[in-house]
Formats: sequence, structure tokens, C-alpha cells
Amino acid sequence: MSDGPWGSPRTKSGGGFWSQAAADPDRVVLVAPDGEEWTAGRLLADVNRLVHGLRAAGLERGDAFAVVLPNGTAFLTACLAATQAGFYLVPVNHHLVGPEIAWIVADSGAKVLIAHERFAGAAAAAADEAGLPEAVRYAVGEVPGFRAYGELLAGQPESTPADRTLGWVMNYTSGTTGRPRGIRRPLPGKLPEETYLGGFLGIFGIKPFDGNVHLVCSPLYHTAVLQFAAAALHIGHPLVLMDKWGPEEMLRLIETHRCTHTHMVPTQFHRLLALPEETRGRYDVSSMRHAIHGAAPCPDHVKRAMIDWWGSCVEEYYAASEGGGAFATAEDWLKKPGTVGRAWPISELAVFDDDGNRLPPGRLGTVYMKMSTGGFRYHKDEAKTASNRIGDFFTVGDLGVLDEDGYLFLRDRKIDMIISGGVNIYPAEIESALLAHPAVADAAAFGIPHADWGEEVKAVVEPAEGHAPGPELAAAILAHCESRLASYKRPRSVDFITHMPRDPNGKLYKRRLRDPYWEGHDRPL
Repeated sequence: MSDGPWGSPRTKSGGGFWSQAAADPDRVVLVAPDGEEWTAGRLLADVNRLVHGLRAAGLERGDAFAVVLPNGTAFLTACLAATQAGFYLVPVNHHLVGPEIAWIVADSGAKVLIAHERFAGAAAAAADEAGLPEAVRYAVGEVPGFRAYGELLAGQPESTPADRTLGWVMNYTSGTTGRPRGIRRPLPGKLPEETYLGGFLGIFGIKPFDGNVHLVCSPLYHTAVLQFAAAALHIGHPLVLMDKWGPEEMLRLIETHRCTHTHMVPTQFHRLLALPEETRGRYDVSSMRHAIHGAAPCPDHVKRAMIDWWGSCVEEYYAASEGGGAFATAEDWLKKPGTVGRAWPISELAVFDDDGNRLPPGRLGTVYMKMSTGGFRYHKDEAKTASNRIGDFFTVGDLGVLDEDGYLFLRDRKIDMIISGGVNIYPAEIESALLAHPAVADAAAFGIPHADWGEEVKAVVEPAEGHAPGPELAAAILAHCESRLASYKRPRSVDFITHMPRDPNGKLYKRRLRDPYWEGHDRPL
């Protein structure tokens, strides 16, 4: 890393954050959302104390602990502690409600829950429903029935823990059943230093040190956001954390800290481009080298506008929580508009038909990926694990085409999935909640156009006998969803239908319901 506001590191040796912190403990490696600067030594001390504290709470290698936290130092501390001690960190989307969090805590077998007071109600309800003892509930701030997070660290030594071994993050992703499933990778049994934890960023041409500063502008509970942040830290890049994202605040932070790379979603592009020209011109973003976006399709006109503004740093990737993937530079995209790129050096892309035959370039089929870095299983769901595999390849259900040059073009998405603001929303879970209302005989949920978020959730309901459709029933159904679904999953409106269109076998013709709402709009694919 070159001289600059962050100073120069004393080492460029391997070993990731651990060796860097030992060699240069006074180097600032993190700026918290409130502006507080954290040195490598201070962060490492908290990480070590947390490992000792979690072990004292009963965790052993291979055990899991869950966090419901906003972006902040506690989240990064938890990630580094898991990585160093052979634990599985289970990040929980803090927008979820109590029963949703409880499912993840119970299913993962988390032995400790760390939550922030901002999410007190949902976290407490989840801990109660999951049957988690009060002795292993910890809160950053005040949460009734939770011990203070400081107690988990208090009295614990700052010394390097014994028996260090690499742990992983176990993210939860929803499926067609509506129940989220943990993506569990086997622990390699290696020391943390023996694995190049920052190598992931090399896929995108991001080098160790080299004056890089990573801006965390999205929630760390997202798979890619945490992976980008942790990888950046391990290759010597200071992190600048945003808690609640705002377009102008992002521009201010880029200029102030000379940020060089970040992970974004297209909704953030929308919001940035919506700023007045005067506001946009007020900030210097020339330090940006890699504004990497994914998680949702980006409309062509939005992508072109961002490239016009930010230049060639606007890059795209295709992947999933399960793995990946493809990557497209701005030059790739301008040469082949609409592509999500070519395979990563550690990956292979393929397109198969419904009979499992590999298709040649130009043929539409289901997109599969294979990674050389190891496999995964869906926790407690062998059927789901097996159903998405062809040999060593896996799929998340997207349809696409590979061209003669190996560039991937997506033609459709996971069946019926809604993507709103870069967040995957699965209709089956919403429909299950709708059908729990006594006035609902049948229901469907799908995405309809939204200027800012890309899509919003629409519910179409067939009323049960004796219940009249209208504003009162719609309001009652929406209120019913409030206690069962996180806010981003809830339908924004309800329309009614006399008979739901289904075939003789009961299959719903969802396209017949959805297509009229998209007339005159380009549905993102």
C-alpha cells in the first residue's frame, strides 16, 4: 500500500490480517460508521477476546453462532473470530421478524446469539422461540433478557488462541420451499494463515495493498458484501463502513477516504443517478478503481449512465451465495452489451438442457457453475443438495446462453423469484403467509415494476367463500403479513381474482397473472 491518509504498512507478507496486525498493530484498518478509527492491534485484541469468550460459552470447532447486527466493528470481529477458531458464523438479515430469525438460529444449531439493540424485539422473540438459553444471548446495547456483549469479552485475554483452525461463514439462502437453507462448506482443517483469504478479490484484478481502500456500502449480512470486506481486510485494504446507505454520503466518503473499490447493487446506481447534477459534480470519485455490482440485473441505460459518470471502474459479476461465477469489465460489457461476463479463473460455466446434456454455444438452457475451491451442501437438506447438481456442477436455476467467446448472457432468473433493490425474495414464503389468512382461498405473489427498486411485491388473492374483495379485505391481508414477513418481503398491494389460473394438475400459470403488470415495461431478466 502506498503512502497516503492510511500510512504505509510495514509488511506485505502472507498470513492475511493476522500477520499484518502482528507486524503493524498501529496501522488504521477500519473506520466505523461513526467515524471512529480502529487500528489492527485493537481489532485483533477484540477478535482474540471474542474467541476465548465463545469457547468459554461452550463453542467448539465446527459449532455455529449467529449475529443480528448492523454494519460495525462487532460484525467484523465476529467474522474474524469464526475464521480463526473453526466456528461457523451465521449472519442473519436484520430485517427479518422473530419467527424467521428463530428458524435460522434453530436450524443452524447456533449455540450463541449476538444481537444489536436496534433489533431487540425480533431478536428476543427469535431467541425465545428457538429455545436459546439466556446465558448465551448477548446484546450490543440493551436488550431485555440478553447479557451485555461486553461480558462475552470481559476478562478474556488478548493472547492468540490455542488450536487455531480456519472457520467459515454459513449464509442462509431461501429456496422454492420458502424455508431458508444454510450453505455449509466443510472446514479444511488448516491454519488461517495457510489459506489465501483475500485471493477472491484477485478475480476482479484487485491487488494487495496498492493504495486500496474498500468502502462497505451495503449490509454485511449479504454473502458477497461480507466476502468482499473480509477479503479486502486480509490483503491489507482498510475498510470504511457505512451503516445506513445514502447516495450523497457515499460520494462524500469516497472523496474523504479516497476509496478505491466497493460492492454495489443496481438500486444504488438508480439513487446516485437521481441526485441533482450539481450534487454529483460536487464530489471527486476519481479514486474509484472497481465499482463492482451484482445481486440483480442492471438495466442497460443505467449501466451506460454509470460508466459515463464513473468510467471503466463500473464492473459486473454473476454469482450466488453458493458460489460463482462470471465477471465482466466495463470494456467487456460495452463490447457485448448485456453480458454478465466470462468464467472466473477458479470457475467453469456450462449450460445444460433439461435432460442433463451440455449445450453448445448459442443454445438456451440452465446455467451451471463449477468451482475449483471446493463444494458445499445445503444444511439438513440432502434432497436440495442433490437436485441442483450435474456431476461437480451446480445451478441456482437461472436460464442463459454462452456465446462462442465464453460470455454468459442471462435470459431469465430463478423461477418466479422477485429481486427488489438487489435482494432476493421468494414468492413461496409470501404465498404461505397469505394462505394462512382465513379469508384467502388461493394466492400468488410476484414482482411488478418499481422505478427505484426494480420490482416490488404484488399479491393476487382469490377470496374464500363468504369474503368480499375490496379495500377492507386488502388492508386486513396486508396487516396479517406484517407479523409474519420482513418488511421487504411484504406485498405492497393486493388485487383480487375470482378464480386463480391453474392447470388440471394444480400448477399455477403465474405468467398470466404477472404479464399484464409488465405491459409497457422492460422486465429485467
